[in-house]
Amino acid sequence: MFNQPQLPKLSVIGLGYVGLPLAVEFGKLYDVVGFDINSNRVAQLKSGFDNTLEVNQEQLGKASKLKFSCDEGDLSGSNIYIVTVPTPIDDTHAPDLTPLRKASELVGRHISKGDTVIFESTVYPGATEEVCIPIIEKVSNLKFNEGFFAGYSPERINPGDKVNTLTKIIKITSGSTPEVANFVDDIYQQIISAGTYKASSIKVAEAAKVIENTQRDLNIAVINEFAKIFNRLHIDTEEVLNAAGTKWNFLKFKPGLVGGHCISVDPYYLTYKAEEVGYRPEVILAGRRINDGMGEYVATQLVKKLSSRKIHIDEAKILVLGFTFKGDCPDVRNTKIIDVVRELKDFNMSVDVYDSWASVDEVQNEYGLALTDKIQTGQYDGIVLAVDHDEFKQWGVDKIRSFGKNEHVLYDVKHVLNPQDADIRL
Repeated sequence: MFNQPQLPKLSVIGLGYVGLPLAVEFGKLYDVVGFDINSNRVAQLKSGFDNTLEVNQEQLGKASKLKFSCDEGDLSGSNIYIVTVPTPIDDTHAPDLTPLRKASELVGRHISKGDTVIFESTVYPGATEEVCIPIIEKVSNLKFNEGFFAGYSPERINPGDKVNTLTKIIKITSGSTPEVANFVDDIYQQIISAGTYKASSIKVAEAAKVIENTQRDLNIAVINEFAKIFNRLHIDTEEVLNAAGTKWNFLKFKPGLVGGHCISVDPYYLTYKAEEVGYRPEVILAGRRINDGMGEYVATQLVKKLSSRKIHIDEAKILVLGFTFKGDCPDVRNTKIIDVVRELKDFNMSVDVYDSWASVDEVQNEYGLALTDKIQTGQYDGIVLAVDHDEFKQWGVDKIRSFGKNEHVLYDVKHVLNPQDADIRL
């Protein structure tokens, strides 16, 4: 029988784009330990700065009951554990549950009788109860739904979005028993002004999350395929989309490079589980192939245009503007710009990448790429406007073209400029 704790004390495990906003909101109401294994991250947050830019210093200050820590001993005494660690994929596109397994072991070392663990990390349907719960049972020596309980409430954070923030997005909730489901729902209702949606089971909540981004991935994939067709027909894709968008039920997606920690990853979690139960997905994987191949496509289009202008390909100098996976956001996880860069380098081109939003150290450590901090004018044979940062919009076409040689090619991947201002558009 589940007994609701009289005074909730929470631990949020993982202080990235998902965990930090959650810890801050709960920290306004309850005692919260914000835990992360990255001591530098914890020190930074203690100083009042968040390098993800999801939370500002004023917001951190309002979370008066929030304590940041990288000492797992501080987790003891909590009665609610919320896990918000990353769930990436490996080189074969299979789910990498290592962070989730380690977090479950961590919870197992500190969870006590009657406590609840809530997972927010995106997973395939069944992962919470098939992977995480057995680990907690083994480490804690407590029996599931007797000694401890569980919930699942998938994250819906959109990095860099200052409008659709945590509290303004309806939160899906679920629990391992009806009583726990009510408890989990009540807890989130304390901070989510948009309201909650209580799913009938943990599996339903897991499945709902994973199809959200899978559907978006497929919508973008078909637009990317449209763009490839229209490029061959010498039709401007944006003009076609604007015309089609006049119909009330046309979905207004744009072509582009699909990266980040969600859309380019989550579909593989669903396809992995589908294949495990004997079903081979076709549409989902086709969409993934299209979107995963767009970096190579962009690079090839640029090479063709350079060649048509009689610009020597070998040792050509290329400037790539933008490296983060989306505009006005510092997140470089799974950015597809790296695919463009590597493909261009395979043509023996010299590539400089500029992005004032991206962390120089993170890009170097994750991708082995040195960002340039200064752009010289008149130096480049090709310019790829890869990310729609406001900074680039403010520069305008004249400044952007000033970086090019007298004869150069400008590729506007994200439709930042007017159609007539670019030599190629996706």
